[in-house]
Amino acid sequence: MDNLKRTALVTGGNRGLGEAISRALHDAGHAVIITHTPGNRKVAAWLTTQTNQGYNFVGYGVDVADFQSTQDLAQQIHSDGRQVDILVNNAGITRDASLRKLDKANWDAVLRTNLDSMFNVTKPFIEPMMERGWGRIVNISSINGSKGQFGQTNYSAAKAGVHGFTKALAQEVARAGVTVNTVSPGYLATEMVTTMREDVLARIVEAIPVGRLGQPDETAALVAFIASEKAAFMTGSNIAMNGGQHMF
Repeated sequence: MDNLKRTALVTGGNRGLGEAISRALHDAGHAVIITHTPGNRKVAAWLTTQTNQGYNFVGYGVDVADFQSTQDLAQQIHSDGRQVDILVNNAGITRDASLRKLDKANWDAVLRTNLDSMFNVTKPFIEPMMERGWGRIVNISSINGSKGQFGQTNYSAAKAGVHGFTKALAQEVARAGVTVNTVSPGYLATEMVTTMREDVLARIVEAIPVGRLGQPDETAALVAFIASEKAAFMTGSNIAMNGGQHMF
């Protein structure tokens, strides 16, 4: 646990990997803010369940693909007397189709949610981090941002762009005590993966040298380390955790 209690913001922090990251950061002693899709009627029950399990999260609705929505989020967090020391850009979607079948709407939806969100969410928090002389930004990419994947030109392009964003921003803010890193998970045992057709899932697992899906808690532990004091010398990195499926 770090000596100082920080405040972390995890986008898409109420599902899958985002939930695991939120819990890992809470376990590390940080206050945790999660964002969710606006109008999500299930999030209140989710927050209650988390509280009952000892995880006291604060939730805000935001559309990470919409610039004004993210600026309103930042203003609300500030108005509520909170600051963001650790930012985990985790929110993302898939809209899979081969390029010849992919329509413009689904190209735009993935690029806006998975890549434009990096600018939208990071923009209002980066300068205050620099002014305080401390900050951690962790951007969640994917194995498919490095190796590509059939039917995911939109997703692979966006996730590759995530690390380009990381590398440039890391250079801009390094001397101000702010680190910026990318984590690229492989296939994890989340609902999105485990509900795949059985034959498709079997082929995925067969291609992973360690012979299993990753656990969200494993990637979350990596994120918590990157957000810690002990990771201060790590910036501009893309850390893969994919069971050996893609080595680079």
